[in-house]
Amino acid sequence: MERRIVGFHTDEEDDWVADLDCGHTRHVRHRPPWFSRPWVIDPEQRAAAIRTILDCVKCDRGEPVSTASGVSADRGNTGTTNEHE
Repeated sequence: MERRIVGFHTDEEDDWVADLDCGHTRHVRHRPPWFSRPWVIDPEQRAAAIRTILDCVKCDRGEPVSTASGVSADRGNTGTTNEHE
């Protein structure tokens, strides 16, 4: 299902993760030759990607959105808009 990017953060391995408007997240790694997303490592290009569309496979599978407390949240959440550099 198509969802908009509302922000980014890094995970515990310093890989970039897109925060989607449905409340789910999706990794947006740049690890050539397997994943080529050079825009994600540049702060200006990453900021320009806000509001662009990504496919949310978690929505496609009907997975609930989890909050930090581990409790399921409504799909209407906008997620985080924090952007770490």
